[in-house]
Amino acid sequence: MIKELIEDGKRRMDGAVESLRSEFNTVRTGRASTALLDRIQVEYYGSRTPLNQLANLSTPDPRLISITVYDKSSVQAVVRAIQESELALTPNVDGNIIRLNIPPLTEERRKDLVKVVRHMAEEGRVAVRNVRRDVISDLKELKKEGEVSEDEERRAEDDVQKVTDGHIERINELLEAKEEEILEV
Repeated sequence: MIKELIEDGKRRMDGAVESLRSEFNTVRTGRASTALLDRIQVEYYGSRTPLNQLANLSTPDPRLISITVYDKSSVQAVVRAIQESELALTPNVDGNIIRLNIPPLTEERRKDLVKVVRHMAEEGRVAVRNVRRDVISDLKELKKEGEVSEDEERRAEDDVQKVTDGHIERINELLEAKEEEILEV
């Protein structure tokens, strides 16, 4: 019973770390990455559709993202979605191909992005701690119901704390790597 609670907590913490990793991928750095466009939703025949379902995304060189739209009639909708996004990129249209030049980041913009990723990392840490709180709460409930002893509960809490510390450390490593990537000139 205790082992299952800890495993469930570990799985949920892994999910929080993976979610943070994918969030980090959407933050713009100095080089082109198709992950920047993961959040863009395009109005396509009356419904919001992810851009990667409407077009082929590629990075032919480090400062360029190429978007080949499958349906030529939706090119303008894709351009509008990119312009309305927080990416601050200007699309260049050539038939059904849209090119996004990724300009180098200014020092001020780099510092702003570092603040953004630090905030994301803190949200990830909070998510991991919330999972820890839930698991410890469940352990206390088991002890209260008499299904586990006080010693078993204490050992399980220590195990949960070790798992939590490991996940917090992974978040810190991801943050450090992303900050380095953003500040790289």
